[in-house]
Amino acid sequence: MQVEGASDVGGKGLSVSDVYIFDESMPKENWTDQWHMMTHRQVEEAQDPSSDKYYPKRHGVDFYHHYKEDIALFAEMGFKVYRMSIAWTRIFPNGDELEPNEAGLAFYDRVFDELEKYGIEPLVSLSHYEMPLYLATEYGGWVNRKVIDFYVRFATTVFNRYKGKVKYWIPFNEINCVKHHPFVSIGVVEENHPHIEQAKFQGAHHQFVASALATKACKEINPVAKVGCMISYQLLVPYSCDPDDIQKTIEKQRESLFFTDVLARGYYPAYTARMFAEKSVKLETEPEDEQMIKEFPVDFISFSYYMSSAVSAHPENLEGAVGNLITGGIKNPYLPTSDWGWQIDPKGLRTALNQLYDRYQKPLFIAENGLGAADVVEEGDVIIDDYRISYLRDHIKQIKEAIIDGVDVFGYTSWGCIDMISASTSQMSKRYGYIYVDQDDLGRGTKRRIKKKSFEWYKNVIASNGEQLD
Repeated sequence: MQVEGASDVGGKGLSVSDVYIFDESMPKENWTDQWHMMTHRQVEEAQDPSSDKYYPKRHGVDFYHHYKEDIALFAEMGFKVYRMSIAWTRIFPNGDELEPNEAGLAFYDRVFDELEKYGIEPLVSLSHYEMPLYLATEYGGWVNRKVIDFYVRFATTVFNRYKGKVKYWIPFNEINCVKHHPFVSIGVVEENHPHIEQAKFQGAHHQFVASALATKACKEINPVAKVGCMISYQLLVPYSCDPDDIQKTIEKQRESLFFTDVLARGYYPAYTARMFAEKSVKLETEPEDEQMIKEFPVDFISFSYYMSSAVSAHPENLEGAVGNLITGGIKNPYLPTSDWGWQIDPKGLRTALNQLYDRYQKPLFIAENGLGAADVVEEGDVIIDDYRISYLRDHIKQIKEAIIDGVDVFGYTSWGCIDMISASTSQMSKRYGYIYVDQDDLGRGTKRRIKKKSFEWYKNVIASNGEQLD
């Protein structure tokens, strides 16, 4: 939904991400707020074919028509793996159809064949903030147990179709982010919701069951396949040695790791009883849910890492880290920040890797790590993004330290290999890639691809397996 575009091609339906607008006149502080708080009016407007608003995630950077060119560039860099997602709405446009859309299946056949031509292994997310909008508006999203069956039909369809082409699967992207943006995560509008915490955790439970069922189906169809989970992991540290800060950090951390605790261990941890009680959450479950979750845990854990955040039990008189996208938190005076206010903490990645491996003893895959910045194209198509190189170099060094610590890190895909629409702000000018796309925040431009300085740098990183970082 950030790269593919072509939302009106090949029978594709609208997804929950297709309702987010970009409006230059909107105050900048509201760009991320929109990501967290979708309104009923916005959802209704987005379904109006006469709307004149710009919906960036319907257009992406037109990977749909540029995939051969883009994959050739990835191959030139030496990619061994390409992390991507399959748009649920290309396969089942509304989500509840009985038969899949052949045009959508055929598109991904072409993509996987192109990757195979260059020897690039696909790592595929099934649901990356793009569930069918129809399932949100007509069924109430993942709070409705019927969505499990729709999802499993989708998952089984693509497992069968691509069983000889895809080995690594992630059922849900950043599954723990339902805490922060329930609309794109489970299809629930938070505005005026009578019990949003109940909805979030009920939707999450149904996704846990769906993940287990998808894992079961995947193993039956392709026994050598591997199925993982993915969370957004924003390392949390106590702001001070105040015991209250330490306890608050533990509580906040559990709210994120609850998701991997269930998916990796196969059961709800003991602390959830108190967590649910304090949130007045009472899950509705079926007798078979517990056994299914237990029997089909994930094979590996993947996560995104961009920043850390300091936590205080008494934040009233402390400066907030307003740019930190997910948890906010307290500004850490020891850390620099990005152009968008995200606190940069490379050593926190080593800590995160150790924490996750100590907790689960499962292989880890860093699925996202990168720097959003405002790149400038100089004369001769030169883009000097030394700041990105520095950011990635410092983080990769810490991955190497974690491996020496004994952590089993089996993969790393930086975010992102090519410029795309920002998930949080719907901007194009917040750029992450090694490849520049000539397109502005309103979709204007030639869409020409231009290599940045980091392109050649990362090519050497891959060739040396992380040994050559200068």
